[in-house]
Amino acid sequence: MKILVTGSSGHLGEALIRELRKTADQPVGIDLNPSEFTTHIGSITDQAFVNSVAKEADFIIHTATLHKPHVATHTYQNFVDVNVKGTLNLLEAAVSNNIKAFIYTSTTSTFGDILTPQLNEPAVWVTEQTPSIPKNIYGVTKNAAEDLCQLFYRNHKLPGIILKTSRFFPEEDDKQELRDAYEDVNLRANELLYRRVDLEDAVSAHLLAIQQAERIGFAKYIISATSPFQDQHLPRLNTDAISVVRELYPDFGITYQQKGWKMNPQIDRVYVNKKARTELGWQPKYDFRHVLDCLKKGKDFCSLLAKAVGVKGYHPQKFTEGPYPVTDY
Repeated sequence: MKILVTGSSGHLGEALIRELRKTADQPVGIDLNPSEFTTHIGSITDQAFVNSVAKEADFIIHTATLHKPHVATHTYQNFVDVNVKGTLNLLEAAVSNNIKAFIYTSTTSTFGDILTPQLNEPAVWVTEQTPSIPKNIYGVTKNAAEDLCQLFYRNHKLPGIILKTSRFFPEEDDKQELRDAYEDVNLRANELLYRRVDLEDAVSAHLLAIQQAERIGFAKYIISATSPFQDQHLPRLNTDAISVVRELYPDFGITYQQKGWKMNPQIDRVYVNKKARTELGWQPKYDFRHVLDCLKKGKDFCSLLAKAVGVKGYHPQKFTEGPYPVTDY
């Protein structure tokens, strides 16, 4: 089968093309930026271009997007054009060309303000039913694109799977206080407890979605590493996360001490991937247990696929402070 992957020069798009090339599938990659994983250069905002490449496909995996790192460097209109109009162009092309299913890469960022409890409140248990309160144009436009996917399933019977992925980028954190307090790899390890997914696991979820979409019809799934936390941990996570982690992983303390690493004292949310594991049969491999086991062996806990894709950045230019400009929203 032929699979069209948008954003094929980006982190996830490249990773998908790499994996699809190992199979009998025939991936077609489109992106604004040239790369060895992109077969067609063009914009998803160009309806004629989108129609021309959709004719080659049986399935579409839509990863192309303006991201949170673009909020301070791009206009609201840029976000609407790419994230909303671009998605609409692809959905219309999918219907016109009898595409079998549409897989949309969304984000846990759509939950927005709901993810930040007050200090005396429990950490937030985030499932697919958690309300979205977007706090920036990125979240608003990704939410709108999700709604378009659902509309096309309702009105045009186009099977659609929305994968709300948590962090998988290898770039350093955009918050200065976190960059100052933790080694970058230390912070990424901590995040696998509650808000990160390895790139290889993100790819496997997308490939399973392709296999299951026609059977499922339409669904949304949170794609994040399996968290060890349960409901009863939520009150303490937002006040004393270290003691909770120590209880769950008795070897955590000495392992981190040997590395000179630290655990976040507060954890404000837990992304729950149970629905994806149950309905898609997804089995993510990279979790905090994996991190500790790798540290004991002196090994890198990142997947080979994540290391092969590497660090790309989100802008052609470099910035003097931080990986990219940030705003309060």
